[in-house]
Amino acid sequence: MTIQVNPANPKGLVWLASYPKSGNTWVRAFLYGLYHAILGDLADDIDINKMDDLSVNDRDADHFRKYLSAPPESVDSLEIAEARPKVQADIAREANGTVLIKTHNALAYDRGFPLINLDVSAGAVYLVRNPLDVAISFAHFRNVPIDTVIADMATPGSGVGSNNTLVYYTADTWSTHVRSWTERPNPVVLVVRYEDLLAEPRDGFAAIARHVRMAPTPEQLDQAIELASFRRLRKAEAAGGFRERPEHAERFFREGRAGQWREVLTPSQVDRIVADHGEQMARFGYLPQ
Repeated sequence: MTIQVNPANPKGLVWLASYPKSGNTWVRAFLYGLYHAILGDLADDIDINKMDDLSVNDRDADHFRKYLSAPPESVDSLEIAEARPKVQADIAREANGTVLIKTHNALAYDRGFPLINLDVSAGAVYLVRNPLDVAISFAHFRNVPIDTVIADMATPGSGVGSNNTLVYYTADTWSTHVRSWTERPNPVVLVVRYEDLLAEPRDGFAAIARHVRMAPTPEQLDQAIELASFRRLRKAEAAGGFRERPEHAERFFREGRAGQWREVLTPSQVDRIVADHGEQMARFGYLPQ
């Protein structure tokens, strides 16, 4: 089933949701490319710095300022928590139709307020990735030891704080995040494994396109998949940079493959991640064989 909207007034937030470093940007690149492929104006490469033309970042501080008494990095977190559902309602109301919105927030409450405003939501695509590989990718992204990330992935309430341009998000633990979005099956929430997108990109990306109510031709689908390949995304980043890359990170698009943990993690690191997240890992086939 695709996302649900009123055909006479198709509006609402369509969430592109994931724990950090689980494929969110990859899917955004695909959808951006697919949108332009359908329009017939797709260039030889995706302009990765224009992906926000198609989707919204739920952390963008500009959306919050009218509700805050001071810049986001200075206010009490309660002000942001209270503003968040109002901001999401604003985004939904101001959009011409449905709007894609990126989030790393858990589907949960923060200081008594929802991190995800379901009242103005039409559906979601939820991406899940093996936490053994997430730990490696997230450590490179943050430029911190893998052990630090493993600890954070098991820390309740973990997330990233606010600055002048972005408000904080709350991912919580990896297990809590995954459970919050997937424990109660919902036809308007499409759950996609990162590893399945790698193994069978045509099937996986076609399902995502259908779910968000896009109807590409086979040629348009193939074109968008190719331009969103990690090889092409790395090329685009090398040529023009990527504004979402942290200053301390060598690059944003690093390897994009499954099973790196077998080469990188120590046995004790694997054991810690399994001990912390074994229940959810088992649900998605991620327990080490």
